Amino acid sequence: MSTRIVVLAGDGVGPEVTSAAVRVLEQVSVRHALNPEFEDALIGGAAYDAAGSPLPDATVAACKASKGILLGAVG
Repeated sequence: MSTRIVVLAGDGVGPEVTSAAVRVLEQVSVRHALNPEFEDALIGGAAYDAAGSPLPDATVAACKASKGILLGAVG
């Protein structure tokens, strides 16, 4: 059974930090027989540029449907 985790990388250093965090979580998952399923969603300046809102409805819906949220830096 997989566990959905929404990754909100944000902007600035957020994408770099969350990318490294996902790699760590993937390695921990292998060792402990977990099965995470990562889903990217937009937040912050990147979301505003792409969708006209810093917190799009699609991001809120993805977060509500997930078991966890990994939040990066948001400027």
